[in-house]
Amino acid sequence: MSKKFSLSYLTVSGTDPVEHIRIAKEAGYDFVSLRTIPMHLPGEPEFVMEKDPQLFAATKKALEEYGVSILEIEVARIHKDVDFREFRPAFEKAAQLGATDVLGSVWTRDKAWYTDAVGKVAEMAKEFGLCYNVEFLPWAGVRNLQEDITLIDKVNADNLFAVVDTLHAGRVGVTGEELARTPRKYFRLVHLCDGPAGPDGDPVLPDIRDELVLFTTREARLCPGDGDIDVAGMLKGLPELTYSIEIPNMKEFAEKGFAGHAANCLKKAKAFFAANGIE
Repeated sequence: MSKKFSLSYLTVSGTDPVEHIRIAKEAGYDFVSLRTIPMHLPGEPEFVMEKDPQLFAATKKALEEYGVSILEIEVARIHKDVDFREFRPAFEKAAQLGATDVLGSVWTRDKAWYTDAVGKVAEMAKEFGLCYNVEFLPWAGVRNLQEDITLIDKVNADNLFAVVDTLHAGRVGVTGEELARTPRKYFRLVHLCDGPAGPDGDPVLPDIRDELVLFTTREARLCPGDGDIDVAGMLKGLPELTYSIEIPNMKEFAEKGFAGHAANCLKKAKAFFAANGIE
């Protein structure tokens, strides 16, 4: 089966949706993953479809012209400072553009509260035919695979899934064996990337706030096989999924430009699959 790849927003961070779609098409990606729910980060441009009819129309035209589809929009974050009911117009516009999925994450350790909130967001997403995919991150509210699975079991929504980001999964010690024995019903998307080991040579750092982790996540992710995470083992333990290449790397941006970096990431990902016999 031919692998399907999406160009993540962070791989071309800050690029507007139309340019993002063009880059994806020219590099050979099947999908794009657009950030249409802003995180309000300093200096980050915001592409809010429901508030910008011209942007929505231009994005729709680019999708049709280039023959690329939207895989996911991001980021529907669950935390107590956000009124997640505001996600509704973003979900509606995403569905109108043909998106199938929404990326989310949880930013509180209040499990009862976030379980209820995730259930409501999953229900809202389902109204628009969207799947809600919660990513576990070592420093967030849902921190590892087992917490993600527990959340999914408690919510019991048929459109709720766990996202395996291979960098984050490696940091919290997820193994290919663990993924292989986890029922495939929990998985829909993979964020594909790699990263360096910690100061002691171990990818699993005792301090999840370590600056190396944060720097790598935001500015220095690596292509699969260029770091110390057992990406191949994890991919072999997972079912056939869609792979969203999420590799922000400031050095590569500067040297290759966004288009060159995106193309190189896809080329190296395909070579990595072939070299490791991942069919």
